[in-house]
Amino acid sequence: MNAPTGAAPPAVLLELDGVRKRYNVGLPNEAEVLHGVSLRIDRGEFVALIGPSGSGKSTLLNIVGLLERMTAGRYRIDGVEVSGLDDAALTLRRRSTLGFIFQFHHLLPAFSALENVTLPALMREGRITPAQRERARAVLAAVGLGGAMNKRPGELSGGMQQRVAIARALVLEPPLVLADEPTGNLDTVSANEVFALMRQMHAELKTSFLVVTHDPRLAARCDRVIELVDGRLVHDGPAAGPAR
Repeated sequence: MNAPTGAAPPAVLLELDGVRKRYNVGLPNEAEVLHGVSLRIDRGEFVALIGPSGSGKSTLLNIVGLLERMTAGRYRIDGVEVSGLDDAALTLRRRSTLGFIFQFHHLLPAFSALENVTLPALMREGRITPAQRERARAVLAAVGLGGAMNKRPGELSGGMQQRVAIARALVLEPPLVLADEPTGNLDTVSANEVFALMRQMHAELKTSFLVVTHDPRLAARCDRVIELVDGRLVHDGPAAGPAR
């Protein structure tokens, strides 16, 4: 049932129920890497996802990001059950609901910072309107790059390039941003600055964040920590340290 016009969206943004992922199904080397993961993320949460290498973090993030299909379970995001959607519908859902920040920024080197930030609108709608270009300018200014929006990635520092990636992820104001080791390729000072910027944008836009990190100091600055070990959720609770 659709919510009445003007009603607030439901508090639950993302819900996984019994999610399993197997590779090489039916072959002698079949392996299950996620063993019935269940979790929920509410609107406006800033959540860390931690765990040792090989624990299933990347697989879980790819499933949440609608980049891989789960083998079993249910997945509901922004009020839509996505388990049975075809590839085209998944692509539309991904573009309308999710933003992505990666360890390596994946900016197009021949494009300016502004052009890189306008790419999500181009991919979603096939064109860039003047309003969308102005929105991209505003977001770049908000991340401290108002004077660098016409520079190409090669002319920017690593921290500045990651700021462009954050602006690109947020420009369409998705309900959820997935950040995969967003500070893993930066020095300590730049990492702290980028993480502080993510917290700032979270506070201003009320966008939910799910952040994969190996850094316990960054995890402690999130609101909540989810831990995976061997494909199973072993901890889900408030972060041990301050949220900022």
